Order: sequence, then structure tokens, then C-alpha cells
Amino acid sequence: DVAPSRGLGDVYKRQVLYERFVIFMYFQRLRDLREDSDMTQTQTAKILHTSQTVYSRYERGFQTIPVEHLLILADFYDVSVDYILGRTNNKKLQK
Repeated sequence: DVAPSRGLGDVYKRQVLYERFVIFMYFQRLRDLREDSDMTQTQTAKILHTSQTVYSRYERGFQTIPVEHLLILADFYDVSVDYILGRTNNKKLQK
């Protein structure tokens, strides 16, 4: 028996699944951090100098969050950007 080869299609599928997981993680983390701080989307949007509609799109994954907004939220919530992006489960930066 010959095992089926793993072509580029398999690699691509794994990459897409990974990217969807990472994207879902940061959308979920944005919402969790906001709700843990007892804030509304409108209040969070004001911190970012944007509209509630735009912020809602960040949380729902319909719009990519700009780096500037990501940095502002990480500082505001006192967590690392890596935590928001789902690259770590440690909220604080390792020093």
C-alpha cells in the first residue's frame, strides 16, 4: 500500500484552517476583553476614535483591525498584542 502524497492542496487547507482559527481567536478575545471590562462597543470605539459600526466589524471579523487600534487596545486592557491575536494565552508580555 502506498500512502497518498500530501500535495500543496493539503498544505494550503491546513494554512487556511490555521488562519481562520487565529482570526477567530482575536475576534473572540476583543469581545471577551471588552465584556470583561464592562464596556460597550460604543465606549470601546470612542477609545479608538472610530465608530461603533467599525468596531463591531472588528469583533465580527468583517474588517481587519489596524495595527494602531490593536496597540491602543493592548495598552488599554494591559495585555500583549500577541494575546489579542491568539498567539499566546499569557495576557502579559514576558520580560
